[in-house]
Amino acid sequence: MLTPGENYYCLFEEKIPEYIPIFMMMPFPGYTPALVMSNPSIHSFHGPQGGKDPWGVEYITNEETGNAAMPKTWDYLLEDINDWEKVIKNPDLNAVDWKAMAEKDNEFLTNVLKVDRKQSLVLSAVDGQFFQNLMAFMGFEEGLCAMMEEPEQVKKLNEYQLEYYLEFQHKVIEYYSPDVIYLLDDTAAKFQPFVSERMFDELLLPFYTALIEDAKDHGLPVQFHNCGHSDLFMMKLSEAGVRVWDPAQTTNDLLAVKKKMGRKLAIAGCWDWVPPATYPEVDEQEIRKQVRDTIDKYAADGGFAVSGGGAIVARVGDETPKKIRNWMLDEATTYGADYYKYHHEIAV
Repeated sequence: MLTPGENYYCLFEEKIPEYIPIFMMMPFPGYTPALVMSNPSIHSFHGPQGGKDPWGVEYITNEETGNAAMPKTWDYLLEDINDWEKVIKNPDLNAVDWKAMAEKDNEFLTNVLKVDRKQSLVLSAVDGQFFQNLMAFMGFEEGLCAMMEEPEQVKKLNEYQLEYYLEFQHKVIEYYSPDVIYLLDDTAAKFQPFVSERMFDELLLPFYTALIEDAKDHGLPVQFHNCGHSDLFMMKLSEAGVRVWDPAQTTNDLLAVKKKMGRKLAIAGCWDWVPPATYPEVDEQEIRKQVRDTIDKYAADGGFAVSGGGAIVARVGDETPKKIRNWMLDEATTYGADYYKYHHEIAV
């Protein structure tokens, strides 16, 4: 039997998995994850404590964000895109003691999170947040205006950031030995993208592609995180080499994506859990049915991993999200164990 990591890796190889893969970023008691996200602690500003990113943007958290770090929405670094060279400075990655940092981070992975790399893949986040960084530097209003009015300056800024991300990716590969490179950039809202297809093609896609091709040159597959209605962009990224997309929210026409892309672009997610009016009272059997229905709808012929637990936001003192997560994991594991054994030939 394939390990969870080996089974998930089938998605990158465009193969039918042995059983339904499950995408959860972090391990939980009693559950062996297929992948574990391991970020170099230089990027710990993404975590629940917040902090400053490499360019000086301060990220803060609160209960309303589910303790997800968000850039401050005031006191932006950059007021005029034409001044970016004076304001935005890439940090010197050679000044970082990568060996010591990696040893500490890997010790946490092994001894605290209890990750067994013989069972689980390590997913190292390089980020590549060219769109989100611009919005963090300037705010959405000024950032989007800059993309419309000064595209050449935006390109130059992204070229400059690409130097940082390529070097960062090389350091991650050298010191962390990941199994998968993880790129993350949210370029869409729930119902439509933030930018036009032309703007995406000209101002963003070339820079993602450079990171994807570099990862491929190092023999590493790429998974890409992009929330919202981003299916058009993700199909373009698939052509560039991305093989797995998460969270693949249901605001997208996911069946159309599967029909067009086949196993070339696996979709990890496809379940947007919505709290019922009775919350925190939740029907366990309804949750389990939703998981089964999601698998039945999207798993045919591979190219799918069940997920959705990341959208279940825990609040202090609220144990309900943990129960939902555990029901979801249990149902996906039990129902998905023999799914391809009994369903693949019928689906094909």
